[in-house]
Amino acid sequence: MRRNRRALLTITLLPMLWFEGSATTRSEDQTQRYSPSSPAANSQTSSVLERAQQGDPQAEDQLGRFYMTGTNFSLDYRQAVAWLQKSADQNFADGEFALGYLYEHGRGVKKSYREALRLYTAAAEQGHAMAENNLGSMYERGEGARKDFGQAAEWYRKAADHGGFIAACNLASLYLRGKGVPRDYAQAATWFRAAANRGYPPAQEDLAWMYFTGTGVELDFSEAAKWVRRASELGYPRAQLDLGYLYEQGKGVPMDHVAAYMWYKAAADGGERRAVSQLKILSSIMTEAQIKQANVAAAELKIPKSSLSSDSHSGSIGISFLPPR
Repeated sequence: MRRNRRALLTITLLPMLWFEGSATTRSEDQTQRYSPSSPAANSQTSSVLERAQQGDPQAEDQLGRFYMTGTNFSLDYRQAVAWLQKSADQNFADGEFALGYLYEHGRGVKKSYREALRLYTAAAEQGHAMAENNLGSMYERGEGARKDFGQAAEWYRKAADHGGFIAACNLASLYLRGKGVPRDYAQAATWFRAAANRGYPPAQEDLAWMYFTGTGVELDFSEAAKWVRRASELGYPRAQLDLGYLYEQGKGVPMDHVAAYMWYKAAADGGERRAVSQLKILSSIMTEAQIKQANVAAAELKIPKSSLSSDSHSGSIGISFLPPR
């Protein structure tokens, strides 16, 4: 009998892919997935170890993730595989999901998309939202099975219905491209909004792009500015680039070259290469006093460092507001 236990893991976000061009052009390699995170570092290690040795599947999963993330033990993927396999053998959804991730990425075991697909499927069939999303991603990319956008959409929808905001973003991208579902920009905006309201920076940037271009929603620069600001304040470099552009152009916000420079500087510091070019262009029309003021403001920005850097993924959803060169 399968144990229908949902994952209670902290979500670690993998980079998302973004649009390059219009709403009808997009890289095929764009999905975002979940990776297992460690249990709380203050978990009772001895208790977990004792229960795992007695064959408790939840404890086996916890111990496997301790080894997988180097929490309480030295990082050891082979030990992680050994304990997660024990958990998965008892059809424990968290264990199946985490072991599937290791097979997908070849950590502690030979990479096998087929085995990852099998394990994700086993967990997804128990309603494991992160496994449902990752399974949809594998079908979208054709990893472990023939590419099937219909299956991808089905699993993304299930994950989104179970509260998966990354899945909502991935489903939105399918509606935007008309892959596996009829192209429907309004539906895309609805699913991007669902993820954006959960505080997910890429979705906030995506929704801002839709307002900036009037795709699936009424064109509204003020709404674009609102959503791109939220993503910027969470440290997302692409959004910071676009917020700088809005200030430079005076769209949705007052024209303000100091504020534009400040956000371009934040984006450049976050690895957004186009921001470097914008800084050079903008500095040519600003006074030294303005540039100094902007640099001071950028240094004083109290924003987190995002793990979702603009260069960490191979595409984007919601092209930058800047016109192509």
